[in-house]
Amino acid sequence: MEFNLENPLENFHDLPNSQCVSSLFLIESDHIPPQTYFQTLKSNEFDASLRTDFISLISQLSCTFDPFVTYLAINYLDRFLANQGIMQPKPWANKLVAVTCFSLALKMLKTEYSTTDVQGHLNHDDGGFIFETQTIKRMEALVLGALQWRMRSITPFSFIPYFTNLFNLDDNITLKVLKDRASQIIFKSQKDVKVLEFKPSIVAASSLLYASHELFPFQYPCFLGTISNSSYVNKESVMECYNVIQDISKLEYESMFNANSSSGTPVNVLDENFLSLESEKTNGTNLDPTTMKQEKHFKRRKI
Repeated sequence: MEFNLENPLENFHDLPNSQCVSSLFLIESDHIPPQTYFQTLKSNEFDASLRTDFISLISQLSCTFDPFVTYLAINYLDRFLANQGIMQPKPWANKLVAVTCFSLALKMLKTEYSTTDVQGHLNHDDGGFIFETQTIKRMEALVLGALQWRMRSITPFSFIPYFTNLFNLDDNITLKVLKDRASQIIFKSQKDVKVLEFKPSIVAASSLLYASHELFPFQYPCFLGTISNSSYVNKESVMECYNVIQDISKLEYESMFNANSSSGTPVNVLDENFLSLESEKTNGTNLDPTTMKQEKHFKRRKI
């Protein structure tokens, strides 16, 4: 049975729903790097830059696969580096670590793959270093030991069904659009060091809130209230993560806008609307999402 990031527990479907949810929130901290890792990356630009290089290598290796492969590989990478410490830059060693995390993630999500298949894929890769199958297997054993064999990672995707069930959305199309946009936000935000500060459940809740803010502004206050009332999450942490995701998304849109401007391609209406809204926030009209004042702001917005 292939590993599903939304259903990380092996007996997920056999447990009562309340027990599944409790189990996820109880063990999620075992599947993320400790806060010391985040503090190290936050205070040391060199280490943060080296992590970016690792992620770039993984992204190159997994670009033709499902994006969940990339996400799981980076999860393994962060947990491995937190256990072993940031290594000195050695191109061959960096590539081997990236290859190993990619190999493990691919085999977890695609059970038909083996280390030999991964090695064959690398033969068509132009990254410079090609490793023998046995070399990759030895490194896999080292990474597995560092991760204490916890390969069925608890990620933000594990909590998406829980939060969307709270929303009681009857329209399957609306639900799919919301989940797809939240997933895009989660994929994008993983590469940012600041997101490592938050638990997967907090990232999931914040991503869904931000997606609902973008897509369904009139329903956003209701979504916010629903998540805030959950006994499993801390409201202040959710809003802190929301602000981080907002900054990441803003940079993404600005980068898109600048690229389109330089190429002479007009930005579409939705992008213009988003940038206009973000500009208003920057100029001092950003309202606290927890207040009634914000609800009035959303009601005045035009779609």
